[in-house]
Amino acid sequence: MITWRSIARTFQRNHAPLRAQVRHLSLLEHHSYNLLKEFKLPVPPGFLVTTPEQAKDIVSEINGPSVIKAQVLAGGRGKGKFNSDGKSGVRMVNSPNEAFNSATNMIGYNLTTAQTPADGLRVDKLYVYKAVSIAREFYLAMTFDRQHTSPVLLISSSGGTNIESNVDKLHKLRFGISTGITDEIDAYIQAELGFSDTEMKDIHRILVQMLKLFKEKDATLVELNPLVRTEDGEFICLDAKFGFDNAARYRQQEIFALEERSPDEEEEYQLGKLGVSYVRLEGNIGNIVNGAGLAMATNDLISLYGGKCANFLDVGGGATKEALSRGLEILKNDQRVKGILINIYGGIVRCDMIAEAIVSAATEMGGFKCPVVVRLQGTNFEKGLKMVEQSGLENLVVEAEFEKAAQMVVKQTPPVGV
Repeated sequence: MITWRSIARTFQRNHAPLRAQVRHLSLLEHHSYNLLKEFKLPVPPGFLVTTPEQAKDIVSEINGPSVIKAQVLAGGRGKGKFNSDGKSGVRMVNSPNEAFNSATNMIGYNLTTAQTPADGLRVDKLYVYKAVSIAREFYLAMTFDRQHTSPVLLISSSGGTNIESNVDKLHKLRFGISTGITDEIDAYIQAELGFSDTEMKDIHRILVQMLKLFKEKDATLVELNPLVRTEDGEFICLDAKFGFDNAARYRQQEIFALEERSPDEEEEYQLGKLGVSYVRLEGNIGNIVNGAGLAMATNDLISLYGGKCANFLDVGGGATKEALSRGLEILKNDQRVKGILINIYGGIVRCDMIAEAIVSAATEMGGFKCPVVVRLQGTNFEKGLKMVEQSGLENLVVEAEFEKAAQMVVKQTPPVGV
């Protein structure tokens, strides 16, 4: 069955980048640490802070070199940059005052990484822990190999921020969910990564506990990166990432209660409850359409005439007043949006009903401050366009032809960045 999500994925592959869709629950790092501790996996003692003063106090208690990490749902923090001081989202500090200064430039500012939107994600929480002396870094993960319908173990001698540039060092070992970590898997890992017998016993214990977590918590991903060996020979997990199957929400309520969403994800979540499909893009022309195919065509046509879309917003075949109102509210509150195209085909619903909903919603919001082009086609479209045209709302124009409507909104919207 073709759905708006499959069409959105096609659009993502061939057009301006879409923000990755949330299909599995992910946790912020401090929640991940707590989960690791629950399954007796080694982590350094750490503390969550929300103010620079708290960061200063924690580092004073630690009384030694410490690490401060931004808490956002995105990878690549160590190579990311804050819009405050240009420094990364993972910082080493050596004194309470240094912790205070770093936290001051992190809390309340946006961090941009390779996995965030272009304008980054706002950071409101930091995780602080005592620094450890690292001898080696490893990458260790469990996930699913969907091609072979099997769980798979991923392990590499090159962990941390270097994993993405060293995929040739990544070993993939499929295993049975019931047989687990076998002697053969242990032997392969020890031979390839050069662990001593003592080290391999520690690695085996970590793998067994990872698998227990993987199964008991309905995980789709358990990733330890980096898993480090300290100068003292201990293995400690310094970062973790999880994914959990949304279908398991009913039996994993404690985990799903930890869910946190970025502002974009919260918008998508709330709209989804109304049957509205929303994806944030990187442009400045907002659009509201009914039907995934029409949404894709609208994005294409706007791009063809030199515009850039700010979103992919499908209010569904019914296009109810509530859905239209919420969609318009999202676009009105999006500071990037400098023009809007409402493109509705009245097949399931009548265009005069759509027009009434548009006028009513716009009136309740106090009108539009940016140019809005309304294109209606289908049942009673002429009546609907007339209703919109006679509404008296400023910055609102109508056009029955799809191509002309796209040209019109591009012409009336300033270029991105202006």
